[in-house]
Amino acid sequence: MTNNKNLKLKYTKNNVKDTISAYLFLSPAIITFVLFVAGPVVLTVCYLCFTKYNIITPTEFVGLDNFIKLFDYPVTGTIFKNTLKYVVVLVPLHVIIGLLLAIGVSKEVSGRLKYFFRTAIYFPSVVTTASVAIAWTYLYNKDFGVINYFLNRLGADSIPWLISTKWSIPAIAIFSIWKFVGTPFLYYLIGIQNIPDSFYEAATIDGANKLQTFFKITIPLLSPTIFFVITTTFIGAMQIFEEPFLLTNGGPGDSSRTIALFIYEKAFKSYQMGYASAIAVILFIIILLLTLIQFSLQKKWVNYDYE
Repeated sequence: MTNNKNLKLKYTKNNVKDTISAYLFLSPAIITFVLFVAGPVVLTVCYLCFTKYNIITPTEFVGLDNFIKLFDYPVTGTIFKNTLKYVVVLVPLHVIIGLLLAIGVSKEVSGRLKYFFRTAIYFPSVVTTASVAIAWTYLYNKDFGVINYFLNRLGADSIPWLISTKWSIPAIAIFSIWKFVGTPFLYYLIGIQNIPDSFYEAATIDGANKLQTFFKITIPLLSPTIFFVITTTFIGAMQIFEEPFLLTNGGPGDSSRTIALFIYEKAFKSYQMGYASAIAVILFIIILLLTLIQFSLQKKWVNYDYE
């Protein structure tokens, strides 16, 4: 009995020591998260969105005025509509193109070519958006851009990519796909490589062709990865900022202005911190609700148990 008690006491002390060590190692990340993520979110939701604040003067409590002002503002409908357009365009394209690229690289390419394509597709994702956006502004130039040069060679007219209300969102979408499709591609590639070969071997024995194998094996077994990609891409599209900010600055007019860009302009150009916080809260609530809906629906089509 005495030996058992000593062992339990020793185990408890070691467990406590390990727990303290773990929290000490995690403390820099925890402190950073609390100071720069959790803290500002709580402050924005519980206080700033109900105030008039411009950094210089003390805060003034205004209640729901910021939210009323948001819905009365004439541009509000446009920026929400623009953000929805980005979601409708970018989410399906990122999900589908990333999946097709991953399947092509994993199944049809072998040897060194696989490493080359994997690096080439993912590389734009790690390059800073600001640097490549400068290059793309020249590619999109109406008069001497490379894209319009090849369109002219094919007999088509030049397209005013960044200076037309019609083409600004498609131009940003094309850039976004080129820049960020490497991330879902990499997730899919890892997911495909983790599918046991035994499933494909069984399908081959049963006489399934490639199309049947894709829809009956690859898609169901890859569904957790697809769900993750859809969710993260949706959240990213709802918060899209860098692409319209760097390529069009929300223009021409308000044709490519998004909610995130509007928040930035109100907070750091007009110094309407309270108003910007109210818009951020609305965006947060929209993303939270739609994400919860996605999680509730995923039970109907996502397969987590296949081993």
